[in-house]
Amino acid sequence: MAACTHLNHIHKVKPHTPKGCEECLKSGDRWVHLRMCLECGHVGCCDSSKNKHATKHFHATDHPIMRSIEPGEKWGWCYIDEIEVDVA
Repeated sequence: MAACTHLNHIHKVKPHTPKGCEECLKSGDRWVHLRMCLECGHVGCCDSSKNKHATKHFHATDHPIMRSIEPGEKWGWCYIDEIEVDVA
């Protein structure tokens, strides 16, 4: 089983906004689920959302790991290794 090689990018961060996707809030757009970058705290929408801001944040910054900030969800994702990360 493969392991994520980017765990050193996980920092104790707080979401930049607790109310929704940063870019969607600015543009007045909608999102499906929210993800938070574990390197800087950016909050973006998931890939099921029209704008896919969490993935766009990864491509713009190379911050590899995000986590779901949906209630009851305790999982993360490493974009580089393409593997689920335990962030509980």
